Amino acid sequence: MARDPVCGMSVDEREGLKLEKDNEIHYFCSGHCLKKYAKANSISEKKVKSCLTCQKTKWYKNKIFIVLSILGVLCGLSYFLPILGPFRQSLVMYLQRIWWAVLLGLVLGGIIDHFIPREYVSHILSRPRKRTIFYSVILGFFMSACSHGILALSIELHKKGASNPAVVAFLLASPWANLPLTIMLIAFFGIKALFIIFAAIVIAIITGLIYQFLESKGLIEINKNIIDTHKEFSIIKDLKGRFLSYRITASQLKQDIKGVYTGTISLANMVLWWILMGMGMASLASAYIPQNIFQNYMGPSVLGMFVVLIVATILEVCSEGTAPLAFEIYKQTMAFGNAFVFLMAGVVTDYTEIGLLYFNVGKRVAIWLPIITVPQVIVLGILANMIF
Repeated sequence: MARDPVCGMSVDEREGLKLEKDNEIHYFCSGHCLKKYAKANSISEKKVKSCLTCQKTKWYKNKIFIVLSILGVLCGLSYFLPILGPFRQSLVMYLQRIWWAVLLGLVLGGIIDHFIPREYVSHILSRPRKRTIFYSVILGFFMSACSHGILALSIELHKKGASNPAVVAFLLASPWANLPLTIMLIAFFGIKALFIIFAAIVIAIITGLIYQFLESKGLIEINKNIIDTHKEFSIIKDLKGRFLSYRITASQLKQDIKGVYTGTISLANMVLWWILMGMGMASLASAYIPQNIFQNYMGPSVLGMFVVLIVATILEVCSEGTAPLAFEIYKQTMAFGNAFVFLMAGVVTDYTEIGLLYFNVGKRVAIWLPIITVPQVIVLGILANMIF
């Protein structure tokens, strides 16, 4: 499987959009990513159109369509098979609870995608300063991808010269502190969701600063890639220039609306199927796993917290898909700290992420990740159970 160089998602080489540049072949998950790559690399519009025309993904292979079809069939059968009734009722509850949050999050993600240049991210993450850790976390708030897409983007930023501590801080903050997912978490947990967001930010900052200390002592690898961002580049000046040159016209508004729409659809194709799959899994758990199982093994105890940690480590679900499952744990056990551990463990102990860090960033960088982050997650989880 290849990786889309723009969004970082996995692409089947047999079906993905293929573009050759300088005798190197790149594969893209969508025409949106292909166009963004072509624009950044001055590739002719004719060549882009040629790629889009000759390679079109069949609609019935779209992951959103597949997941929706499975959920739809199960809901349809529930009217003839009573055993599926509880599943349908749970799924409807989840849809009613978060549909607005998902829609709002996708639209905001499209706005961010259209108006926030990725060059800003590369420029700030490439600067070897302590404040880079804070900038990395703040920029994570403006990224609109799941943890796997963020990981691939982080690896690409590493190749561009971003420091290893900045890469790790960015990776930890983005899945849970990004704007679209923040809205979805609030839809699930209400005001308590702010604890998850702020705790994720705290963990990302502390971990990034610890990584900087380890780097200064030679205990982790140092990124030796050449920084390719211009030191004289100023984001403030660039923003000012964009603002002064912007003109509100009919054609400009049409272009912006189209850009936001395209970004929204691209983000939906990336994460919506994960959200639907997560709701399906949470609905199955709600309907068919006895409540005493949750209470006995995932309750507000040290044992429950470690069981949740192990389950989250094994379960390979994108961050958007994990949110419904975490809410189900909270709904069944009322242990908010356990739900927090489940959410965070999917990032700090995920074997895919640790493996990619191990082979792409550094062996010691990957090994230190769970050692530094898991204790923080457990402590904050215990604190959350005490507070809530």
